[in-house]
Amino acid sequence: MAAYEAVKALKEKYPIKHLCEAVGISRSSYYKWLKRKPSKDEQRLKRLKQVISEVYHQHTGIYGYRRITIYLNHYKKIKVNHKCVYRLMRLMGLKAVIRRKKYNYRPSKAIHVSENRLDRKFTADKAYQKLLTDVTEFQLTNGQKAYLSAILDLGTNKIVAYKLGRSNNNPLVLNTFKQIQSKIIADETLIHSDRGYQYTSHAFAQFIKDTQAIQSMSRVGKCIDNGPMENFFGILKSELYYLNKYDTFEKLLNDIDQYIHFFNTKRVRLKMGLAIPA
Repeated sequence: MAAYEAVKALKEKYPIKHLCEAVGISRSSYYKWLKRKPSKDEQRLKRLKQVISEVYHQHTGIYGYRRITIYLNHYKKIKVNHKCVYRLMRLMGLKAVIRRKKYNYRPSKAIHVSENRLDRKFTADKAYQKLLTDVTEFQLTNGQKAYLSAILDLGTNKIVAYKLGRSNNNPLVLNTFKQIQSKIIADETLIHSDRGYQYTSHAFAQFIKDTQAIQSMSRVGKCIDNGPMENFFGILKSELYYLNKYDTFEKLLNDIDQYIHFFNTKRVRLKMGLAIPA
């Protein structure tokens, strides 16, 4: 079967006669194979390949075989094993975009610091119990930069506030937190960040005091202490930013708006599991 499929796949590039000789079949048997009625299994695999291709391109190549398997099982209601999806994607030459991870730490003179109260316990029982935050940088094609301040809620695994700015400064961070200020639970909401100057400033310390939140900070140079936040930025850049070129701040903002909505509501997560639903 594989020999016939190979001939069919390459017949536009090479003479059928030569292809048949190369794989050890006769031309008559190849034409006979072409005219046969496909079996139910062959029809199913053909349809499955079409759906896999649609899902892959619909999500601009950001899904590998695991997430596509989950998508097919949970959203398309197509019961399929991840090994089958892996094999078909390999045959079709489809693979997820390679993620580039960058971790940079810029030391700054800390004014108000806090211990690492989060202690890498990246789970929460409810919303606004544990919030992670950070700022990441984007480069536009005109040489200008943009900065995204975001807040990740560990209870819902959603971005609950974000703001894109042209400068990485205290107002960018404070304006992000003002979006959720009314939802912070006094003496219960833990806000974790790195030791960047925005989070050790007098202004942020005053915000913590006013809301009676609990402050927590990563240890110096330990990006893993804020792992889920770093992971979100890595996902955002690999599934959106690295796949496009941004000439304007407005275009980047529009795409980030759309992506965060997608991340919060539709993105397939591996913890959904590869098992085929009953």
